[in-house]
Amino acid sequence: MIATGAVIGLALSTASARLLASMLFGVQPLDPMTFGSVTVVLALTAAVSIVGPAWRAVRVDPAVALRGD
Repeated sequence: MIATGAVIGLALSTASARLLASMLFGVQPLDPMTFGSVTVVLALTAAVSIVGPAWRAVRVDPAVALRGD
């Protein structure tokens, strides 16, 4: 899901970069370093946010989870 979101986000930001070119100062509209660094930061943030719930889900006993309340 992270990769799908990154691909969609990169496509939309590339399309809108030309519209925002007049507002960018000191950065080219399609600067690969900016696109790459933002993608890496957002992917790391998403991965870190997944770790907690995944860790809790792994520790639950399957029999208890299937039994329910």
